[in-house]
Amino acid sequence: MTRIKKALICGVSGQDGAYLAKLLIGKGYEVWGTSRDAEISGFKNLARLGIKENVHCMSMALNDFRSVLQVVNKIEPDELYNLAGQSSVGLSFEQPVETLESITGGTLNLLEVMRFLGEPIRFYNAGSGECFGDLNSVAADENTPFRPRSPYAVAKAAAFWEVANYREAYGLYACSGILFNHDSPLRPSRFVTRKIVAAACRIAEGSQEKLYLGNIDVARDWGWAPEYVDAMWRMLQLDHPEDIVIATGETNCLSDFVKEAFSCLGLNWQEHVKTNSELLRPSEIMVGRANPSKARQKLNWQAEFKMKDVVQKMIDAEKRNDKFVTTRTD
Repeated sequence: MTRIKKALICGVSGQDGAYLAKLLIGKGYEVWGTSRDAEISGFKNLARLGIKENVHCMSMALNDFRSVLQVVNKIEPDELYNLAGQSSVGLSFEQPVETLESITGGTLNLLEVMRFLGEPIRFYNAGSGECFGDLNSVAADENTPFRPRSPYAVAKAAAFWEVANYREAYGLYACSGILFNHDSPLRPSRFVTRKIVAAACRIAEGSQEKLYLGNIDVARDWGWAPEYVDAMWRMLQLDHPEDIVIATGETNCLSDFVKEAFSCLGLNWQEHVKTNSELLRPSEIMVGRANPSKARQKLNWQAEFKMKDVVQKMIDAEKRNDKFVTTRTD
């Protein structure tokens, strides 16, 4: 009989963690997930995807080496996905210490536990395209230097090099997916994409509110989160660990995202959107651009859904007001 694979997802309650759990359950994995306090965590995203009862949840404090050691040693996972830590670029300016500690310290503890236990665990680390900084006309690939412009990006860059160091120094199967922006209805409302979609839907229903945004001239590569977790899984199926950029390869301005959201609802965005200088960040990436050719070559992965598709899917889910989106891509 074939042994059932076990996966441990740190950060299972977030957008990516929930979609990844659903994907792995569909592949026959025994899925474990962690939260700082599993007893009081609602795991709402797991419930929205209808898989809460299929995920074994445990408490684990990523900044506590002993806690990490106990959990990993008990579960004995074949694959370990590190999707935990403070995930908001904007919030990182307000909470830089917590951001750095949760991302860099948590990643280091996981790597050190793997080294200490000496088990053949395959480790995926959630990197970020934010690490590249302002790219202008350059499409970043795996050889593009990091120039982070936020505490979040600084922390992700440090975690990336922690993973690379442990891979080279100790021979661990450890890799980082350098993911550019990817969204879904499971995004918290503090993320600008959900903020835009939710406001546009309310206005379409008759709300007289105005949507206030910061710099709408910034440009990003937006993808569909359920597709990106498939790329994460594929990375851990390679014979040898490699760091890979995951993106659509298409860059759009935030104003285009806004225009598309309001157009889907038959509205002129310029009548409902205002800019507010108080929402500007201390430093900003004006253009995020990616070259995901290695993902196509190594993983046989390519994003099917681009920005306009993402907007439409989020609008549809917001209108249904159930936030339930499967990992199917049809």
